[in-house]
Amino acid sequence: MFRGSLVALITPMHPDGGIDDAGLKRLVDFHVSEGTSAIVAVGTTGESATLDEDEHCHVIARTVEFAAGRLPVIAGTGANSTTEAIALTRCAKDAGADAALLVTPYYNKPTQEGLYLHYKAVAEAVDIPQILYNVPGRTACDMLPETVVRLAEVENIVGLKEATGDLSRVATLREGCGADFALYSGDDATACDFMLLGGDGVISVTANVAPHKMHLMCEAALSGDRERALSVNQELDPLHRELFVQSNPIPVKWAAAELGLCPSGIRLPLTRLSEEYHARVRHAMERAGLR
Repeated sequence: MFRGSLVALITPMHPDGGIDDAGLKRLVDFHVSEGTSAIVAVGTTGESATLDEDEHCHVIARTVEFAAGRLPVIAGTGANSTTEAIALTRCAKDAGADAALLVTPYYNKPTQEGLYLHYKAVAEAVDIPQILYNVPGRTACDMLPETVVRLAEVENIVGLKEATGDLSRVATLREGCGADFALYSGDDATACDFMLLGGDGVISVTANVAPHKMHLMCEAALSGDRERALSVNQELDPLHRELFVQSNPIPVKWAAAELGLCPSGIRLPLTRLSEEYHARVRHAMERAGLR
């Protein structure tokens, strides 16, 4: 599967909230040139929760089109309805995405057996590689390692994005799921250590604005160069923190607009970054050498 720095791509929007296709193409080209290993389209950072189904499928298709085989595209297709998750995953397959990323069903708080049956149903319905996504801070639902181990045996389920920040899970997941099951950090602040402990990469918010340095950090960590990985990550650490000073993707969309990477549009109920945080995010960008 994919290894290294996988960007959880923002969805560029005009100030009125309309999707900016030209801006999306510029972002894809930017990540190709900066060494990003893969693009994750329409995930949490891509504002999947405020895109309707047609828009969701549109952004996936355009991302695949603009990538043009230069780097893989993983489509966010999770939902708290199994039927909707299957429909979105079919859109991803039809668009030519290389894989799908499916967040645990949010709000309705399924049991571990419900999670197993949900993911099994999607995997059996759509023949595309599928990556599980566990982010209990967003979903109020924690998919436990033993459930992931069960799901790793299901055909088409090929990996996990683990966003708890709990590094003790890495060894358990690696042992239980096997060497061929991809493990990605979903927490930039602990991603370097996650990879040094045996993970395969990170699906990163920080990579939206610092893709080359994230690439270098991941490259070092995956090669076992602990000193180099930690050195690069030290420069990125303020960004890892400050890009979550308000709900993601509020800070990262503001930072990307500051760098001229995209317009400033964001959809309600999300709002633009509060002015009181501008200096903090700017300082983190400067520490990372972005300004």
